[in-house]
Amino acid sequence: MKTSATIAAASLAALLLTLAPAHSSQDNPKAAKPPDLSGLHDFDFFVGEWKAHHKRLKERLAASREWEEFDGTCSNRGLIDGFVNADDNVFNAPGGPVRGVGLASYDSGTGEWASWWLDGRNAHGDLDPPAKGRFVNGVGTFYSDDTLRGKPVRVKVTWSGITKRSVHWEQAFSGDGGKTWETNWISDFQRVSDQPRQTEADPAAPHDFDSRVGHWDVHHRRLKERLLDSHEWIEFDGKQTQWHMMGGFANVDENFFYIPGGAAFNGVTLRSYDPKTRKWAIWWLDGRSPFGPIGPPLVGTFENGVGTLYNDDTLRGKPVKVRFIWSNITPTTAHWEQAFSPDGGKTWETNWFTDFRRAPSEAPASGARR
Repeated sequence: MKTSATIAAASLAALLLTLAPAHSSQDNPKAAKPPDLSGLHDFDFFVGEWKAHHKRLKERLAASREWEEFDGTCSNRGLIDGFVNADDNVFNAPGGPVRGVGLASYDSGTGEWASWWLDGRNAHGDLDPPAKGRFVNGVGTFYSDDTLRGKPVRVKVTWSGITKRSVHWEQAFSGDGGKTWETNWISDFQRVSDQPRQTEADPAAPHDFDSRVGHWDVHHRRLKERLLDSHEWIEFDGKQTQWHMMGGFANVDENFFYIPGGAAFNGVTLRSYDPKTRKWAIWWLDGRSPFGPIGPPLVGTFENGVGTLYNDDTLRGKPVKVRFIWSNITPTTAHWEQAFSPDGGKTWETNWFTDFRRAPSEAPASGARR
C-alpha cells in the first residue's frame, strides 16, 4: 500500500542497528519520565491473522476516479510486551502479488503511536517519516508528510469500525496542507484467527537467516565508551525472538538487553533482502527512542556463511562508519560483532560482541520495559 508517496499498509501497525545503534543520542539517552501507558493496548485488536479486501484509486491527486479492487492477507503480532506491533502483508494486486511489512511503535512519553512501512518492491529504500497519532473513542487517526510526483502531500490514515472480527481502514491525501482530502485507499479486514501465522517460505527466498527463527538466550560484551581509547568492557545477558516475514525475504526480531545497574532496554530489528542485488538491509528501532530515527539501513551480503554489512552514521556529532559481521550461524548458535571506523574504513574499533544460544524453552522473551 505504498506508492510513490506514503506510508500505507494493511496494518500501519519494520531497523538500523541489530543490537547497538551508533547514534550519539543512544549513548546519552533522555532522562526517564513517568510513562503514559493509556494507549499502549490500542493496537491489540489487530493481533492475529486477517483476510482483507482493498479498494484503491489508481491515480492519486490526479482528478482520476478509476478504482481497482483486490484481496489480500495480513498477519499481525505484538512485540516488546505490546510496545511494538509488526505485520506481514500480501496484496493480490493487479499485475501480481506485492509484499510489505508494517511496524508501529508506542511512545510512553507522548501516549502516541508512530508507524512505518517497508514495501517489498523497494527492499533497501529509506523508510518514510513515520505517521503519528492516537486512538480517541475507538477511532485511530494518524498523519505524516510525504511527497507525490515531487510535490508535498499530507497523508491521513484512519482506523474505525473496530470489532473482534472486523476493522475498517482508510488512507487520504491532501495537496493543500490539510484543507481538502482525497480518500484513495479503503481496506476492510475480516479475522481468520486470533493467532498470527508464521510466514510461508517462498522457494526463491534466501536462507542466510533461516536458522535464526525462534527464541534465543544472548550474551553481550560491549565496550563502555566507543572511539574514546577506552578499554573498559561491560558484559550482560539478553533475550531475542525472531520471525520470518514476506515469505523469507524479510525478518523481524525483538530484543531485550539486561544491562547491569537497572539500565535494561529493548528494541526491534527489521531486515529485508533484495533479490536483484542479493544484499540484505537492516534497520533498528531503539525502545528508548520509539519514534526513531530509523535508517538509513546497513547494507551488505553473505559470503561463505559470513554476513558483512555497512552504513554511515554519526557518533557524538561526528561521522562514523559502522560495520556488522554475522558468523557461526547454525540451528543452535550465532555470533555478531559491531565495529566503528572514524576514518572512512581505514581503521576499525570492534566495540560489541554478541553470542546467541537457542533457548531451551520456546517461551517468548520479556521483561525490559520502556
